[in-house]
Amino acid sequence: MRIISSIREGLNIEKKFKKAAEKGLWRGMEGVVLTEANKLVPHDEGTLEKSGFIDAKGLVAAVSYDTPYAIRLHEHPEYNFRGGREGKWVEKTIKRKDVQDKVLEAIAQEIRKEL
Repeated sequence: MRIISSIREGLNIEKKFKKAAEKGLWRGMEGVVLTEANKLVPHDEGTLEKSGFIDAKGLVAAVSYDTPYAIRLHEHPEYNFRGGREGKWVEKTIKRKDVQDKVLEAIAQEIRKEL
């Protein structure tokens, strides 16, 4: 009985850990990555910026922008955007060490809360 009880406890901890990590990833992607990416996204009327969203499944997440021209603007950093805005804004954001650290901290906070 002790072995079964220990296995059940271990499985519950694993489920809680995974659920907390997923919640932290979502929080980090939305609160850090999307927020920081929106500071670089080309801006005219704000339609592109407002179309940004997080898509997550398990421990895999992505920032996306949903306009017909989002990919074209993202993939052409040579375009001259106004106000310090840039192409490749998602890539540049996610590669930043400070952004990565904040996302990891969001995950760690959720795990600490759960466990």
